[in-house]
Amino acid sequence: MTMLDDRTTAATWPAAYPQGYAVVDVETTGLARDDRIVSAAVYRLDAQGDVEDHWYTLVNPERDPGPVWIHGLTTDVLAGAPLFPEIAAEFAARLDGRVLVAHNALFDWSMIAREYARAERTAPVRQRLCTIALAKELSLPLPNHKLESLAAHFGVVQQRAHNALDDARVLAEAFRPSLHAAAERNVRLPLLECRPLTEWVSAPATPRIGHQASYQANGWRPSRKRPACPYPNPGRYEADKPLKQGMRVAFSGDTSIDRELLEDRAVGAGLHVATSVSRLTSLLVTNDPDAATSKTVKAKSFGTPIVDEAAFTQLLRDVAPADG
Repeated sequence: MTMLDDRTTAATWPAAYPQGYAVVDVETTGLARDDRIVSAAVYRLDAQGDVEDHWYTLVNPERDPGPVWIHGLTTDVLAGAPLFPEIAAEFAARLDGRVLVAHNALFDWSMIAREYARAERTAPVRQRLCTIALAKELSLPLPNHKLESLAAHFGVVQQRAHNALDDARVLAEAFRPSLHAAAERNVRLPLLECRPLTEWVSAPATPRIGHQASYQANGWRPSRKRPACPYPNPGRYEADKPLKQGMRVAFSGDTSIDRELLEDRAVGAGLHVATSVSRLTSLLVTNDPDAATSKTVKAKSFGTPIVDEAAFTQLLRDVAPADG
């Protein structure tokens, strides 16, 4: 591991780099489109990645808190927390004019954008940077793309995993040397555009913790089109091996995670989401492989590998980079 010092000064800093960053982590009630934020943290960094300040808040999710065993936030703890509209202005002030930085930034941005849509506001975020993508750009020798592996590479000690404030601190401390490494080598930062989401159906007028909010299945509309996959198709998925960027993945049937979000996560990992199954399809994801849908029938006839949603989400954590 090579730690960068301050030799990369303002005089040699790439002019095209952003002037400030907001390193963000949110903990949520789950992964679906109607899940909510239960805590949020922001570390504001200057152009060279130095910490300016940090902020943390609990958020009343207006429903069951979900996986308490992960984030540790119970109904009793969250009952007295502010609602998202009550912290939206402060959150926005800390994001304004900065690039949103997160580990698996697509997920954090999607959750934040939906919360602002519910509050009938727009988050002041124009670009995001995923530290997984940056680690790949830098070819960091990581065993996988988990936050704990990135932290260990840069000697950053995690104290409370899945605590939004500590995860944001860890990421901020790991992002600074990543940023300096990129600047020293004049690496292009993997910046992506952030566009707001629109919610068609409003939340109940007087929601409370313990009440499951109800949204129509098509209640969210993304205001962007997915870009074409930039990687060549490396072929079929092989059991006990990782997915590889460029693989063509198709989905069939119901999923517990909102389909749109699941597909977005696949695209964010560098996979090609296919709308149909062909001989070129690398993998079919379905929770009902015995269903006689056109996709499952074709997958079986072509010998296309089939996995369920749970296995696929595990595979998404460690997608191998494309060849070459």
